[in-house]
Amino acid sequence: MPKIDSGFSVLSADFAADPYPSFAWLREQAPVHHEPAIDSYFLSRHQDVKRVLTDHEAFTTETLQVRAEPVMRGPVLAQLTGAEHTAKRKIVVRGFTGQALQDQVRAIRADAAELIAPFLARGRVDLVNDFGRPFAVYATLDVLGLDKADWQQVAAWHSGVAEFITSIVLTPERRRHCLDCAEQLEAYLLPVIEQRRRHPGADLISRLCTAEFDGIAMSDREVTALIINVLAAATEPADKTLALLFKHLIDHPEQLAQVRRDPGLLPAAIAETLRYTPPVQLVPRQAERDAVFAGATVPAGATVFCMIGAANRDPAVFGAPDTFDIHRPDLGTARSFSAAAQHLAFGTGLHQCVGAAFARAEIETVAALLLPLLDRVRYSPGFRYRETGLYTRGPAALCLDFTPVHAPGPDSGTSRRPDRRRC
Repeated sequence: MPKIDSGFSVLSADFAADPYPSFAWLREQAPVHHEPAIDSYFLSRHQDVKRVLTDHEAFTTETLQVRAEPVMRGPVLAQLTGAEHTAKRKIVVRGFTGQALQDQVRAIRADAAELIAPFLARGRVDLVNDFGRPFAVYATLDVLGLDKADWQQVAAWHSGVAEFITSIVLTPERRRHCLDCAEQLEAYLLPVIEQRRRHPGADLISRLCTAEFDGIAMSDREVTALIINVLAAATEPADKTLALLFKHLIDHPEQLAQVRRDPGLLPAAIAETLRYTPPVQLVPRQAERDAVFAGATVPAGATVFCMIGAANRDPAVFGAPDTFDIHRPDLGTARSFSAAAQHLAFGTGLHQCVGAAFARAEIETVAALLLPLLDRVRYSPGFRYRETGLYTRGPAALCLDFTPVHAPGPDSGTSRRPDRRRC
């Protein structure tokens, strides 16, 4: 295939520091970018990314056998096909919709109020490390029905699982660490699975334990894989999206003021955040046969990385794509959290993210709670913004000052609280 000798690399430090300026060049000059160090192809145009994500016969999820299954302890939803995929996906989706979702929203609001309360009188919070990361784990443990007293240990194990899945290159030492985290998480989950089989409740783990496929209950290995699948999918993007939402609104004070005046604009602000800076930047697939994109051939068997961030800023689909605009007419807020979404932050097609509805409810609920509390919100003096991550991407921190709130907030003790990180 034709190569462009530009010295450009997706694996470079410059790209890692800020990938967004490179997206236009990739779409225009190298829409099929080959990385020889990992022998993989990166697609950046919206139409090409959408083609890969919707053509499930030509582009499969076989790569996840290597990239995810070792730490998921079994096949994940994206690896399944046919009736098995439909049945298991339906079980998981039911855990994020209807009455279950309404119950989760109440728990989300309570968790968020508890976690933000200690920072209100201070008038300063790191929205990522003080709040977002612990909150994302809290909310996911609520869905699963796991003890939130264990959140720090579960978060540490999850961090290893996420590192394995989202790292393009892993050293042998880091690989061993990630696998150790997955093994310990599995050992933690197995007694819970056994207990829920005997005494099921209303939580998602109980649903998985009592569900049947072809008249046969799922094995412990299958249930474990789905639990870790949900833990990774629900936890990883949540804190990033929340922090990015506040960053973009702070950077666009007129839009922040509009959202404050009209909370009905909040879903549009979340949808635009997902388009503008999607927390999941890369989605891998494997080409089952030779495929041609923009005159270049991707060979059969090759790994293809769909560049969601670049596709979401394609001017062939979005007007003024490098501008954050909650009023843009080409986004379609109503469909932005469904399979009909114009942006690709949740993927698309058969393997679109199962937690899209939950993500909307989660971020919308928390943002609606925080916006009135964080009055005159602004960056803390001396704070320097930095993002990290190639596969998934978000702020390393978001240190904010706001008008202190002197009324006491809910306090259920300190045993479940995160360690404080002062900005």
